[in-house]
Amino acid sequence: MKRIAIGVVTLAIGAAGCGSKSTPTAPSNLTVFTVTLLPSSEVPPVTNAEQSARGTAVITIHKDTNAIDFAISVSGFPAGSAFNNAHIHNAAAGVPGGVFIPSGLAASDFPAIVNGSATFSFTKSASADQVSQVLANPAGFYFNLHTVLNPGGVMRGQLQ
Repeated sequence: MKRIAIGVVTLAIGAAGCGSKSTPTAPSNLTVFTVTLLPSSEVPPVTNAEQSARGTAVITIHKDTNAIDFAISVSGFPAGSAFNNAHIHNAAAGVPGGVFIPSGLAASDFPAIVNGSATFSFTKSASADQVSQVLANPAGFYFNLHTVLNPGGVMRGQLQ
């Protein structure tokens, strides 16, 4: 039994030392959400030609300036797909919600979807109240993208 106890103590000390050295932290003025975007998360779920699309949005909130950076990468779209809107909505998973923070982008601001994929970014200013509400309850908000084929939303993900 002594051997096992010594091994556990050594392992715990080694793990604690490794964790403190290798865990990067974001500056305190930033909150970052990595959001998985899926057509099946839309309400109702997307079941047409764009149902195989997938994406990721990295949403960075600057608490000191109320700026929100969006970095989006998508794939799996069929030929002819085109974005026309994007925003943060206020609603829990499985529930549709109203636009809370609009992107301010026009359809012509979005990149073309080439070979089923696109990557783009933009920054949006929000009010201090909007930022406070999102940070107080991120799971109560979602980001989604809209296309011409799916004007109500093609893919969505909660800000958890």
